[in-house]
Amino acid sequence: MNNMNVPLITLRSISKEFPGVCALSDVSLDLYSGEIHCIVGENGAGKSTLMKILSGAYSPTSGQIVLNNEIYDELDPETAQNLGIQIVYQENDLVHSMNAVENIFIGREKTKKLGFVDKKSMYSEAKKIMQEFDIEIDLSVKIENMSVSDQQFVKILKALVNNSRLLILDEPTSMFNIEDSTKVLELVKKIANQGISVVYISHFLQEVLDIADRITVLRDGVVVKTYEEVKNITMGDLTLHMVGRPIDKFYQRDKIKISEEKRLEVCDLKLNKNSPEVNFFVKKGEIVGIYGLVGSGRTEIVRTISGADRFYSGTIKVDGVSVNINSPKDGIAVGIAHITEDRQQLGLNLCHSVLENLLIVKLQQMRKSLLYDYKKQGSRVQSIIDKLKIRTPNLLQKVIYLSGGNQQKVVLGKWLITDAQIYIFDEPTRGIDINAKYEFYEYMTELVKQGKSVIMISSDMPEIISMSDRVLVVRDGSIKDEFTQDEINEQNIVCSALGVAI
Repeated sequence: MNNMNVPLITLRSISKEFPGVCALSDVSLDLYSGEIHCIVGENGAGKSTLMKILSGAYSPTSGQIVLNNEIYDELDPETAQNLGIQIVYQENDLVHSMNAVENIFIGREKTKKLGFVDKKSMYSEAKKIMQEFDIEIDLSVKIENMSVSDQQFVKILKALVNNSRLLILDEPTSMFNIEDSTKVLELVKKIANQGISVVYISHFLQEVLDIADRITVLRDGVVVKTYEEVKNITMGDLTLHMVGRPIDKFYQRDKIKISEEKRLEVCDLKLNKNSPEVNFFVKKGEIVGIYGLVGSGRTEIVRTISGADRFYSGTIKVDGVSVNINSPKDGIAVGIAHITEDRQQLGLNLCHSVLENLLIVKLQQMRKSLLYDYKKQGSRVQSIIDKLKIRTPNLLQKVIYLSGGNQQKVVLGKWLITDAQIYIFDEPTRGIDINAKYEFYEYMTELVKQGKSVIMISSDMPEIISMSDRVLVVRDGSIKDEFTQDEINEQNIVCSALGVAI
């Protein structure tokens, strides 16, 4: 680290609230030039939200950002970039049909006198920075023809050409092998040695310990601890601070006697030729929680089971009978309901009415007709609206005007009408308030009381622990551990997800 006397940036009491959800609470942090400051925490701890505030993508509900002796109540992306704050997201935001140089300078193209793009100048500047940081890639290659690691280098170069003073890296090695991860870590060290401040977010705790100058642990949107020295810290130390919630954080659901009959069996399932095999089952009347970190493969597994994605090999059985599921329609036909994580993009037709959305799946089970009178189906859905307490002025109200919690209820309602037997909930309560959460917990409990089966993917640790009869932990595309009864606790689940010995 070059300068640990005066912070480059200070975050003062940053809080961020979304409707019904407190994502960050009174977070204060100093960032220094030339340091690598790692931020760790479980899924949903607030890491990415904090970085989006720092890079201007989000505005804080309260708090201040101090930079160059100037106090900012909020930043916008342009101001943040002009101040030298650059963020490299985990998601690939590159244009695949363009080459590396074009991506690096997109939106900031260098031009000649007559306004023509100066490709030679852009190439020379990119080459200069590559030499400065010992990066070796072919700048003329299109992104679609690059390896994942080279694409990550392009994203970092794109940040560095904009005169970075602070570089934020969000899970930069989550999809890499060991060799490519090592290249990225070496680059991060070189960047810090040039005096640039680096904020590094990762769930790979060993690499955090390998490169960090300081480490901050977030839990439930609060700073639990900042390690000023990392020399003698272990992965066990970090995980202990990542867990440990008070008992009032956990919902108490009614437990029921679970049948010994297996409703769903997944046998030797491979998502693609090179992926590991996945094996698990779900009994009648059981809630099986699935937990995994970013990029673990948990959502990909359930998408395959419901028919949203095709799989390479393996067998899926429902009530002991092998079934062919090659599309969502096949999944629906065998009684599988998939309540997706992204309700607005994948679960709803936002510009259509509550009535149309509630009936959209049921209509696929009915005899098709050229014309269909939705209004005559009002009585069919009214009982669902009453049961789920969906707040809507009428059945023809467009779903886009409902609250997030009520939109989520509509997604659930469209599947309840089908009388499915296996319900897959992917992040069922993300973005809804505590009261709506508890209502969802009651709905799931009622489903298993009826003998139906529930698979619940969740990043919310209290939710996983409170609701699950069994917990399966996914890491590197396969199920690594299964926990039952007293084994279902934060430390077991987190350590398994991180690959840390308990």
